[in-house]
Amino acid sequence: MKKLVVLSGAGMSAESGIRTFRDSDGLWEEYRVEDVCTPEAWQRDPETVNRFYNERRKQLATARPNAGHVGIARLERYFDVHVITQNVDNLHERAGSTNVLHLHGELTKVRSERNPGLIYELEGWELPPGATAEDGARLRPHIVWFGEAVPLIENAARIISTADIVVVIGTSLSVYPAAGLIHHAPDRARLFLIDPKIPASIRHAPRVEFIEKGASEGVALLTRALVPHDA
Repeated sequence: MKKLVVLSGAGMSAESGIRTFRDSDGLWEEYRVEDVCTPEAWQRDPETVNRFYNERRKQLATARPNAGHVGIARLERYFDVHVITQNVDNLHERAGSTNVLHLHGELTKVRSERNPGLIYELEGWELPPGATAEDGARLRPHIVWFGEAVPLIENAARIISTADIVVVIGTSLSVYPAAGLIHHAPDRARLFLIDPKIPASIRHAPRVEFIEKGASEGVALLTRALVPHDA
């Protein structure tokens, strides 16, 4: 069975109503990254940071996986599928994907600010202010903030390094170190890029097969290309 690796970004979940950060109506219109997504912000104003992530969890609770998420999960019938996502939502898992690596953390989890390995699944969408872990430290969002290391990046690179097919969906590949993952794909691997707006700078990149559609329609076209008999 061939190994298919999906690298997904914010555009993957946009059709599910998850607001992106960089679009014109994105979350940065209301919040400055320095105020909600950095270790310094957490130390300076944990209440604002906590409120920001509570709002995002509340939004996620009403979101549903879109046809793109479901299509990727269905590809497990034909391929050894691994999803490496920059997204912190759980829509891939809720659609049925069984091998998902979250590069930037998971919105539905919290962890001790003292011990990064002390991680908890949060019940519901709200983390009460001042909640603590069993080690007595404050609980913080299980999110990789700007300025923090990405602990799973080496795992992701290893996964891509043995891929037969690599599919990039809904990401501009502009945020490092995640953007560098594509360079770990073997020369023999087949490469796809699914995005409704293919940047002119990469439109003629060698080896890349472009599908200029959103996630749902793009994954459907990808499936037809890879599994012509699939309904």
